[in-house]
Amino acid sequence: MSSRSGSASPARRHRVVIVGGGSAGVGVAARLRRAGVEDIALVEPSGTHWYQPLWTLVGGGQAPLAGSRRPQASVVPRGVRWIRRAATAVDPDARTIALEDGGQLAYDYLVLAAGLQLDWDAVPGLAEAVGRDRVSSNYAAAHAPRTWELIRELRSGTAVFTQPATPVKCGGAPQKIMYLAADHWRRRGVLAGIRVVFVLPESELFRVSPYREILERVASRYGVEVRFRSEMTAVDGDRRTLTVTDHPRGTTEDLPYDLLHAVPPQSAPDWIKAGPLADPASPQGFVAADRHTLRHPVYDSVFALGDIAHLPTSKTGAAVRAQAPVVAANLVAVMNGRSPHRRYDGYTSCPLVTARDRMLLAEFDYELRPRPSFPLIDTFKERRDMWVFKRYVLPPLYWHGMLTGRL
Repeated sequence: MSSRSGSASPARRHRVVIVGGGSAGVGVAARLRRAGVEDIALVEPSGTHWYQPLWTLVGGGQAPLAGSRRPQASVVPRGVRWIRRAATAVDPDARTIALEDGGQLAYDYLVLAAGLQLDWDAVPGLAEAVGRDRVSSNYAAAHAPRTWELIRELRSGTAVFTQPATPVKCGGAPQKIMYLAADHWRRRGVLAGIRVVFVLPESELFRVSPYREILERVASRYGVEVRFRSEMTAVDGDRRTLTVTDHPRGTTEDLPYDLLHAVPPQSAPDWIKAGPLADPASPQGFVAADRHTLRHPVYDSVFALGDIAHLPTSKTGAAVRAQAPVVAANLVAVMNGRSPHRRYDGYTSCPLVTARDRMLLAEFDYELRPRPSFPLIDTFKERRDMWVFKRYVLPPLYWHGMLTGRL
């Protein structure tokens, strides 16, 4: 049985400490246990484990929120000590982790999988408006069901969907919910009376050209007005307006909305960005890591993966699935006195839902080269079987494969 504790003894030492009990942390812990590694501690304050990729479908009315939630205790691997406290600081020279209750953990090796934080306060007015004033966001479990309520209720007016200029969890998610909403309105016969606006800081809809061309056609099909190189910089919930800043022109516009799906800026947790493991090259304070071995470039006992790692690839569950075996194998190698040998090539994927029964699976690597993993299926078009794969196949693969280190 896993040993779980509500607190930790001061400076108790573990062979491996993993900070973060999401998909990255649990997945690495499971792989290390399968490799025979003992004395692993998992630091995670939450009692609930979320399968976050389902939240887009929750917001689109295609899945229940309950299907994305399980008790954290049920996913912690056997033989791993779960410390249900938040980490507040790391001292990589002393090899210690400070905890919120004043305790400390010492480690021989550290795996950082602490995810990222949603910076609601970075946009004036957003924290006050989200969850009310016809503003929602699929980036929080508490708000995803409200997104579907707003979509169902809208019959006319202006619907605005935003994406921040920072890296975000699943870079395709801000536009996926827009396509689901537009397809719902089209089927209801009201799309012609709804102005759909996408506020996007990038100069194009998607960075990988074959998929970008398809998404451009999807946006055109729904009549989406894309505001390129623009950003939501303020929200006034009482007036139901958002401020859109056009960066190349240096101009601002107050845009009224009847529905606003807002994606907040995102960054490393504050204790990470203020600490010595943050990459100076990352404005958001994400952890430095070699792009191939995922080892910290200064502290060779530290590895990082998932959303917390500063890597030139999209922050997705598929990226975590590719990174976890690399971290586990390289950590075992280092523990045995060898050099890291497994390499991560930047593989990631974005399951881009483009309609209520269609999906485009975009897979690519660091070089933005397409990396399709279904050789007998043409994934360069919208497909119903790919939508079925996301809705009904990926969740059990996540719970029973990825989290257990089998996939």
